[in-house]
Amino acid sequence: MSDSIFDDDEPFVSPPSPPPADVLRIYQTGELTVVGFAGQDVPDEVCIAHYREQLMRLLDEVDCKVLAIDCSGVKLLPSGLLGVLTTLRKRVDRLEIYNPSEDIQEVLRLTKLDQFFEIRKVDWQPGAS
Repeated sequence: MSDSIFDDDEPFVSPPSPPPADVLRIYQTGELTVVGFAGQDVPDEVCIAHYREQLMRLLDEVDCKVLAIDCSGVKLLPSGLLGVLTTLRKRVDRLEIYNPSEDIQEVLRLTKLDQFFEIRKVDWQPGAS
């Protein structure tokens, strides 16, 4: 008999760690709140629940009429994040998607989600006056 509390037949798999706190960038001006992914190529599918939690908490804490998701530098959005976006759309007056890649635009067209979001090309620098 072994003194180990672990079952030697089952490999240990550590739970996924939450994304770093600095992954989501949030900027607010008046009724507009802009959320970006700090230029990450593809937001991690494992982190979707964390993103959802952060975004829902944000909407609970701030007066946000227009929520913009800045996709600058992002090539693809995981399907789970598309679900989060549709949930967020129900909580704001308008949801805008800034600078989506051609692949993101195609997915939005194919899923007909482009009808629920305002797609915009925006040249802006957060914090610039």
